[in-house]
Amino acid sequence: MLPRFPYRVQIPLGLALAVTLSVLLVSIVAARISARNAQLEIVNRVQSIVELLAAQGKPLLAQDDTWRAYTLLRNASALLPQTAKGQSRAALLDAQGRFLAASDPRRLPTGEQALGVLINGRLLPAVSDATRTKTLTTPDGGMALIEPIRSDDAQVIGFVFAEVDAAAFDPDWAALSTPAVIGAALAILLLVPLGWLLGRRMARPIAQTAKCIAQIGHTDPEQLQLLLPYVKDPELERIAGAVRQLLIETSARQANAQRALSAERLAAVGRITAAVAHEINNPLAGLITATRTLRLHGDQPEARNRSLGLIERGLQQVRTITTALLPQAKVEDRCMTPADLDDMLTLARATAAQQLVIITSEVDVQAELCVPSTVFRQVMLNLLLNAIRAAGQDGQVHARLFVTPDKVSFILANTGKHFSDERLQKRLMTNDGNDPHGFGLWICHEFAVRYGGGFTADQAADIPPPFTTRLNFWLPNLARHDPQKSAAD
Repeated sequence: MLPRFPYRVQIPLGLALAVTLSVLLVSIVAARISARNAQLEIVNRVQSIVELLAAQGKPLLAQDDTWRAYTLLRNASALLPQTAKGQSRAALLDAQGRFLAASDPRRLPTGEQALGVLINGRLLPAVSDATRTKTLTTPDGGMALIEPIRSDDAQVIGFVFAEVDAAAFDPDWAALSTPAVIGAALAILLLVPLGWLLGRRMARPIAQTAKCIAQIGHTDPEQLQLLLPYVKDPELERIAGAVRQLLIETSARQANAQRALSAERLAAVGRITAAVAHEINNPLAGLITATRTLRLHGDQPEARNRSLGLIERGLQQVRTITTALLPQAKVEDRCMTPADLDDMLTLARATAAQQLVIITSEVDVQAELCVPSTVFRQVMLNLLLNAIRAAGQDGQVHARLFVTPDKVSFILANTGKHFSDERLQKRLMTNDGNDPHGFGLWICHEFAVRYGGGFTADQAADIPPPFTTRLNFWLPNLARHDPQKSAAD
C-alpha cells in the first residue's frame, strides 16, 4: 500500500507504523513476561498459604476442633487467587485423608475420603504416598498442593489440601494491554507530526529532481539545470548529478540533432535527385536502343513503326516523371495496356542478351485493366533489370502480367540465388533507398505503399522449378472502382 503514496506521505506513515509495531511487540513480550511472573506469584502464594494452614491447623487437628478449623480456612481462603469466583479452595484432612473442614464444603464435603480417590477430576495420592509435600498439575494448567501436618513426635496427624483451577492462572490481558495501548497512542501522536515534517524535508529534493526529469524534452536543458537541487546527502547528490549529466548530454544531442537535420535535408534532396536520375535513365537506355534499331532497320515499315511507338511511349514516361516534380503541374497519366509490358520486355532484352539470359513472358487478363502506366512501366523495367542481374550468366527470367477485377499483379521469377521475403523486407527497411544495389527494389516498395498495393517475395516451396526466386508486385485495379476515372487521379 505504501509504495502508492509519495515519499512525503510514505516516510511519516512508515515511521509511525514502525513505532506502533515496535511498541506493540514490546508490549506483547512484556505482557507474556508479566503473565508468567503472575503465575509464579500465584504458586508461591498458594505454597505460603498452605504452610500457614499447616502451622495454624496443627493444634486444631490435635484437639479435633472443627469449628475453629472452618474459621481458619474461611479467613485463609480469602488470600487464595480468585476465591470469590470459586476458582480456588483449601481444606484440612485428618490422618486417614478425610475432609475435616473445607473453605468450599459443597465441592469438598466434610467426612468424604480425599486421599487415594478422584477429587474434582484429579486422582489424589494415597495416605501412604502423601508423607511429603506433593504438587499435582493437570493438563489444562490447574494445580493442587498436599502438605502433611506432623505432631511434635513427627507423626502425621493430618494434611492441608489446596486446589487452584486453571482459570485462576489466566492473565488479565485487558489490564496488561492498557499501558501498551496508551504508549502506542502517545508515540503516534508525538512521532506522526515529527515524521510528517521530516518526510516533507527529505522528499523536497526528490520532488524537485522528479519535476526536472518530467520536463526534459519540454524545457530548455540549461534552465532545468538551474532548477536541480544541491543537497549534501550522498545518495540524492548522485541522483541529481546523474540528472545534471543527462541534461548536459541532452543539450549536446539537441545541438547535434539540429546539425543532423540540416544534413538530412541535403541528403533528401540528393535522394530525390538520384531517384529522378534512376527512373529517367532506364527509359533513356531503351530509347537509345530503339534509335539504333531504327537506324539499322528503318527501311522496314513494321520495325520503324514499332520503334517510333516505343520512343513515343518512353518520352511520355520521361515527361510524366519530370512533370510530377513541378508543384503547379497537374499530372495526367493514362491507363496501362498489355503493350506496355511488350515495351519493357523490348528494353530489357538488350541487357539480357549481353548476359545470355532468356526472358519469357505471360499475360493473363481476366478483367478490364486500369493502373497508372508510368508507375507500372517503371516497376516492370526495374524488376526486369534486377531479375536479369540476379539470374546471372545463362539464366532464365519469366514475367507474368495477371489482371483481376481487384488488382493488377506483375510477377517476376528468375533462376538466381533464392531471395526470401524476409530478406526483401529487411533490405527495404534498413536501406531506406540509400543502397545503390537495392535502389530499384526500394522504388518499387515506395510505389506500392503510395498507391495502396503490395510488394513481396514468395517462399521457395511455392516457386515452380527451375526458378528459385519470385517477386510479386501489385496495385489496386482502378477500373473496378470507376472505369471513367483516369489512372492519375
